[in-house]
Amino acid sequence: MADKRAISTSGAPQNDNPYSQGVLADGFLFVSGFGPVDPETGEDVDGDVRAQTHRVMDNLAAVVREAGGSLDDLVKVTVYVTDMDDYDAVNEAYAEHVGDTPPARVCIEAARLPDDVRVEIDAVAKVA
Repeated sequence: MADKRAISTSGAPQNDNPYSQGVLADGFLFVSGFGPVDPETGEDVDGDVRAQTHRVMDNLAAVVREAGGSLDDLVKVTVYVTDMDDYDAVNEAYAEHVGDTPPARVCIEAARLPDDVRVEIDAVAKVA
């Protein structure tokens, strides 16, 4: 059985759904998908898809930091967008967060995301 523990931080949105913000297992951190929710207000951020992407990346970063890592530790990311026409704008904002060695990634157009946000991202990081 893998050494496994939940990771939780007030720096990322909280909810009452049955999942963890992140799970650390044998040095790998699996971060749940986050939309552009401000963790202080619980509300979606205003603004275009770039602003939403920045908030999503900040939410992911908070969970990774809580586990002892940084966004430089990301090894795999999945980006979900509701409109592939947003791809370039999401990439521009995303690139500001991932550094010189970006993680492996896939981008998927989803018919709909929770709360009708335009972008959601989940991640895997190697933190230990």
